[in-house]
Amino acid sequence: MIKMAEVDLKTKYGTFHEVLFYDGQKEAIAFYMGDISEKEHVLCRVHSSCIHAHIFNSIECECREEMAIAQQLIQKEGCGIIIWLEQEGKGNGHYALLKSIPFKREGMPQAAAYEAAGFQKDARDFLAAAKILKALDVNSITMLTNNQKKVDTLTQYGIEISGTKSLEL
Repeated sequence: MIKMAEVDLKTKYGTFHEVLFYDGQKEAIAFYMGDISEKEHVLCRVHSSCIHAHIFNSIECECREEMAIAQQLIQKEGCGIIIWLEQEGKGNGHYALLKSIPFKREGMPQAAAYEAAGFQKDARDFLAAAKILKALDVNSITMLTNNQKKVDTLTQYGIEISGTKSLEL
């Protein structure tokens, strides 16, 4: 991962530092508050892009609320990081998301809806997040997630996870 640019960004949850990374194919963003270098138990949200929630304000998924809660928790703690990955549709792309919607509206969980539409339940890869955490010298993280796959995958990539915390205020 190559650092491309960085800037401070004022948000309604305080000032965060944004660092844009590039791996030769995709961009990823580290968005953090406070001193995270060589720190333990840093609050960390690994968040995938979601056009419907973040751009079109859809109420059919929780992505937008999860991002807001992560920022609020980090603001309250005074320190933490959000890693934004371009992995729309759980890594399957926006087309897969569109094709899965009828199944989700029939009551299927999102992962099952992707499979019913002919895609993987979850095609995301969190290697970029692991590389970013290492590049920023974060010693250990407390993940803001309910997704065990994120925890397991980051652990496999050598990230020390000291715990998880649900995205609730």
